[in-house]
Amino acid sequence: MISIRPARAADGARLLDIWRCAVDATHDFLDPADRQAIDAEVSGFLPQSPAWLATDADDRAVGFMLIDGTHMDALFIDPAWHGKGVGRALVDHGLALHPAMTTDVNEQNEGAVTFYERMGFARTGRSERDGQGRPYPLLHLRHAPEALK
Repeated sequence: MISIRPARAADGARLLDIWRCAVDATHDFLDPADRQAIDAEVSGFLPQSPAWLATDADDRAVGFMLIDGTHMDALFIDPAWHGKGVGRALVDHGLALHPAMTTDVNEQNEGAVTFYERMGFARTGRSERDGQGRPYPLLHLRHAPEALK
C-alpha cells in the first residue's frame, strides 16, 4: 500500500538517497564528471525541498515528486520499487492538483519517456541541452489525456 504525503525535514537524507539510487539506475548516459557535479547541486537543495513523498506501509519514502506551480520538476523512485505503481501514484496525485501539468524528461532516459507517454503526456518541444546547459537533450511534455484515446 502506497501513501502520498508532503515531505518533512526529517525526510531530507532519504530524498537524496532515492535520487542517487534512481539516477544510478536510470541515467547511465551521464558523463561521470557531470554526474558528480549534478550530485553536488542536488545535494544543496533537495533535502529541504517541498516534495511529495510516496511512502510504504512503514512510512518509509520510496519515491518523491517536486512540483513548481503546474510543472513537475522531478520524479524519482527507489529502483527497488520500479514497476510497482509508485510513479503512477505520485503522478496521479500531481495531476489531481494540476490537471494540465507539464514536465521535462531526458531524451536518453527511454524508460521515463515511455512511462510519461503511457501516463498521457504528449511532447510539446525539445531542447538540445538540459536546464544547466549540459549536452543532455530534454523533451518537454504536457499532460494531454486525449493522447490516451
